[in-house]
Amino acid sequence: MKKLSITLLAALSIMVSCNNDDENSSKPEPEVVINENPGTFKEIGSITIGGEGAAEITAYDEKTKRLFTVNNSGTNQIDVIDLSDPTKPTKIGKIDLTPYEGASNSVAVFDGKLAVALESTVNKQGNGKVVVFNTTDYSLIKQITVGALPDMITFSPDGKYIMTANEGEPSTDYLQDPNGTISIIEVANNYAVTTLDFASFTSQSAALQKEGFRVSKFAKSFAQDIEPEYVTISDDSKTAWVTLQENNGVAKVDLTSKTITAIYPLGFKDFNTAENAIAVSDKNETAVFSPWKVKGMFMPDAISHFSANNVPYFVTANEGDAREYAAYSDIKRMKDMKLDATVFPDAATLKLETNLGRLNLITDMGDTDGDGDLDEMVAFGARSFSIWNGNTGKIVYDSKNDLDKKSNDFGSYDNKRSDDKGSEPEAVVAVKMGSQNILFVGLERSDVFMTYDVTNPTSPQYLQTVKTGDAPEGILFIPASKSPTKRSLLVVSSEGDGTVKIYQPDLK
Repeated sequence: MKKLSITLLAALSIMVSCNNDDENSSKPEPEVVINENPGTFKEIGSITIGGEGAAEITAYDEKTKRLFTVNNSGTNQIDVIDLSDPTKPTKIGKIDLTPYEGASNSVAVFDGKLAVALESTVNKQGNGKVVVFNTTDYSLIKQITVGALPDMITFSPDGKYIMTANEGEPSTDYLQDPNGTISIIEVANNYAVTTLDFASFTSQSAALQKEGFRVSKFAKSFAQDIEPEYVTISDDSKTAWVTLQENNGVAKVDLTSKTITAIYPLGFKDFNTAENAIAVSDKNETAVFSPWKVKGMFMPDAISHFSANNVPYFVTANEGDAREYAAYSDIKRMKDMKLDATVFPDAATLKLETNLGRLNLITDMGDTDGDGDLDEMVAFGARSFSIWNGNTGKIVYDSKNDLDKKSNDFGSYDNKRSDDKGSEPEAVVAVKMGSQNILFVGLERSDVFMTYDVTNPTSPQYLQTVKTGDAPEGILFIPASKSPTKRSLLVVSSEGDGTVKIYQPDLK
């Protein structure tokens, strides 16, 4: 009997093993690791979907292998592009947004849902919307009211949240100036929305400004002056970082409690060093990079994030941005401003157009003693990308003048922009490729993207410069695991010429 029992147990064991094998046979195969070289991206496909403004931000749907691209070139629609063959992207449809009384600024996709951020076309200073569609048949799923002028939209990595940065720009006469806000939408809770403003930080305004946060002298209130621009959400979907571009800061958001937990003032960059030397005049025949007694406010546009050694970091594209309205403008050329004679005894020489005279400065910054002249010169943007500690908001790396200089070496630097913000870093996307943290930086005025290895956040390594369309606005990375070719793809949408270009790296 004992031997029979053992035999029966063995037979049962074999049967269970066979059943498990049958179950496993229906499961997907383990993902094959693709050994790609992140410094070898090459263009493999391109499509032009319109003229200026036709290709701003693009999102990708893995289920349908479609791209969804914001098109504001005299239309108000999302263009749908078939990416099943990335070498031959084809426009196959559009989503008309006219019925929703809003103009699209940004799109995001998660698990068959397309979320579109719409600013109001009835009243730009009024509340905006998020409209969610099915990516398969473009049917409407939900409309959600958010804050004024939602400028960027994203899903959390787990798909539980949709977030928008609601810029809340004023009307040109400044009679309407809504609060800048952040909206958090809970997808599973019938798209319930929580919209947060910055009024609770009003008491910290003076302290923040001492650390380089900017509040306009024309502002009616702290909360109204804040202008959220771009959002990135941590891999665990618990923390978000939001750029406050015109304010030269980044806000940290706790998604679990739905609260803004901190504002990080970003301070100033000193252009009066050899490593930060910049070109400042559009009147020179070629770009002349020199140290100047000027500071730059980082004023980041896009933001992305990554982790290294269990420490979170966020990366900013330090574009800079002026406020130019009929009632108030904060931009003026240096030659038209009064300099303190003691600080700048060589003011007449500095004001020459081939020197600093053409440089655009921030008009309400730099008069440190309040006597009506400039004791220091403050310009828009830092002409760089920067890496910051996500826990503390402290800078750990800045690319100095690398973007402008490498653009110039590449032959794509536009010297006519030297008096403004140089190459204007517009987009940053940090991704994982194999064991490396890779960063892509889009330069709006140089019409290129650059690739860096940021595995060591304090010492990034430059890898590559690649030509794009005119004025690259959005960069989208599609990992090999989700790509139609099972190879990593980079999609760059350029608003200057309405092109969407697809790039792929070589294998190692």
